[in-house]
Amino acid sequence: MNTKEKIIRTSIALFNLHGERAITTNHIASNLGISPGNLYYHFKNKEDIIRNIFSLYREHLSIHFKPLDTEFEPLEQLTKYLDSLFDLMWRYHFFYDNLTDILARDGVLKKHYIEFQTDLFEQVRSVVIGLRTSKVIDITDEDAKELAHMLKMTVSFWTPYVKARRMTGVLEQQDIYNGIVKVLMLFKPYCTDLSVDKIQSLQLQYQTLADESLPSIA
Repeated sequence: MNTKEKIIRTSIALFNLHGERAITTNHIASNLGISPGNLYYHFKNKEDIIRNIFSLYREHLSIHFKPLDTEFEPLEQLTKYLDSLFDLMWRYHFFYDNLTDILARDGVLKKHYIEFQTDLFEQVRSVVIGLRTSKVIDITDEDAKELAHMLKMTVSFWTPYVKARRMTGVLEQQDIYNGIVKVLMLFKPYCTDLSVDKIQSLQLQYQTLADESLPSIA
């Protein structure tokens, strides 16, 4: 791992642990045991680091949220989506926690974020339509669009919602599992007779993972 990659990894860890606003480039350099000048050789400032982290976040979504493949069992693919979603929400939860502030400070990043959200919405909608095609859900085109919006909103605001209701403000892994359960709840009203038991089983699977972890508020 080169120095640039170490800076990115350390920055993500510190942002997640202490909150992005509390961490400066000096904190990052000190944690790595390098000089601020060495850090600035690779990144102009903290905003530059965050932009690079956003690129990794965007790449993760692009790789792991492809349209459903009709040759494979749809609920197995949905499980893979959910596992990837768990990894995304846990790995980059600082970004969700402080999204408005981060974007307000960086117009370039905000432009890229807004552009990406358009593409992301189409990715999520295509997954919803794919589940309909596979007879997992029964949903109209209009409701598919609204469900895609609701799925995106739930994922985007779940972690700050949890942290705001906890005195410590600390996010635990079981909180992400509970978030996945909430995502599955959005699908349940549209389940077909063929899939309702499987969706219920999938929901129970993630709820069990949450219950096996530390106590959560949800």
